[in-house]
Amino acid sequence: MAATANTLLSVWREVCRHQEINESTDALCALLRAEVPLASLVLRRYEPDHHRIRIVAMASGTDELGGAGDVHLTDENSKQLVRWLRKAEPLNPRTNPNKAKSFAEWIDWHLSGNDWLAAPLVGEHGSLGIMTAVAPAKKLFSASDARLLTSLSEPLAAALDNDARLHEIEALRQAAEAERRSLLRRLGRDKMGDTIVGEDSGLLHVMQRVEMVSRSDVPVLILGETGTGKELVARAIHNRGDRHNAPFIRVNCGAIPRELIDSQLFGHEKGSFTGASDTRQGWFERADMGTLFLDEIGELPLDAQVRLLRVLQDGFVERVGGAKSIRVNVRLVAATHRDLAGMVREATFREDLWYRIAVFPILLPPLRERPEDIPSMARHFAERAAVRFGLTPIMPTEPDIRMLQSYDWPGNIRELGTVIDRAAILGNGRRLELASALGLAAPPPSQATIPMSGSRNDAANSSRPQLVATLDVAMRQHIEAALRATQGRVEGTCGAAKLLAINPHTLRARMRKLKIDWSTFRQPPSVA
Repeated sequence: MAATANTLLSVWREVCRHQEINESTDALCALLRAEVPLASLVLRRYEPDHHRIRIVAMASGTDELGGAGDVHLTDENSKQLVRWLRKAEPLNPRTNPNKAKSFAEWIDWHLSGNDWLAAPLVGEHGSLGIMTAVAPAKKLFSASDARLLTSLSEPLAAALDNDARLHEIEALRQAAEAERRSLLRRLGRDKMGDTIVGEDSGLLHVMQRVEMVSRSDVPVLILGETGTGKELVARAIHNRGDRHNAPFIRVNCGAIPRELIDSQLFGHEKGSFTGASDTRQGWFERADMGTLFLDEIGELPLDAQVRLLRVLQDGFVERVGGAKSIRVNVRLVAATHRDLAGMVREATFREDLWYRIAVFPILLPPLRERPEDIPSMARHFAERAAVRFGLTPIMPTEPDIRMLQSYDWPGNIRELGTVIDRAAILGNGRRLELASALGLAAPPPSQATIPMSGSRNDAANSSRPQLVATLDVAMRQHIEAALRATQGRVEGTCGAAKLLAINPHTLRARMRKLKIDWSTFRQPPSVA
């Protein structure tokens, strides 16, 4: 009995010493041979989803005695196997010859007439398996041998459980790695993380302020034109601070419909309004212990600004339809391209909220004020475009750089990235067609003399400079024409969004940006 207890303790030690179950099988087999006549030791896992038994570990030199590899069972045999596993009774051809014979036929064991013993392995976390011990030729397992081998079921079941979880974690890791590589290909990057090109030159002052404020929890307001990289700076503040392991949640305030702002920011309870089929956490709760980035905060309506101010002051949120206050610990970073100070003077943005969020303002300079960053940015976007589109990497030449630096870049870095992408596609991996991408290439001869309005003088006048409206003016005129045609209706089958083939929320955001009031296009009711 003492020898059995010591052997069992040694088996537990050997099982716990290795993560991979097959690493300990040879050592276990050698350990057990000192106590019982043993030719081979085989561990199998039962996979109910596939009605399959799979060998997961074998002692060395067991090819002939170990079995036929993976075995597929019928539905009926699978049910009988599970019933036997749940009973946890060992099988031996001498003690139960009829059941052992049919059992061996199910799983196609090739035991060559040797004595054998099979014991169920049932793990605490649901793993099901079989341990098979095979005796050497012309030798039999005694009753004490059978008891010792059967006592191995518990440690080997634990090892089978650990092995299953280890392989599950590895499968999840491989899936995450594959998703990471796929994401990098789509983004045109070779590694994760946000790249801030120009942090040592044009953005040096900005990054110095980022370093100053990242370790504290004071609210930060990032100001800058559209496309200057406000979200990138917000992520840098988060990643360099003490909350970098917590969530970073970005919310575009201009894209939230007015009637859903409270639900999106603060959450809602089930049944609190039509369509609230379940309880939902708001962005503040999701960002708890992390950073909440409110992009385009100047688009929030005044009533939402009041509720936002209350949360920032008290640190509690109340879900729509809820009666309980929920404590949140969130670092706030806000951003806008609008003149918030001017909006405060015009009473379109609350003064108290302005003082609350503008504790530490950071101003991002537009790209036209930092031309020294354009060469490195152009090369960065060229490398990214080559990866994204599967093209040969082509770097911009010195004339290309001079052309890019002479452009005004009203769309800033976002526009530069788009132009480089377009130039890479047009060049098809042979060159960067930057002139065409910037719209500076001369039109084809066949189109240069096309009359614009049909008059005889149009061809002669075609070489004269044409007055072209800015994109904002053209967009404003187009939206106003659609509103005029739909009598101020934005949504619905007869709305301007349907006519313009655009999402209604996107159309409203552009209308706010262009200061278009839809109500001015509504026709007054006729008087009978």
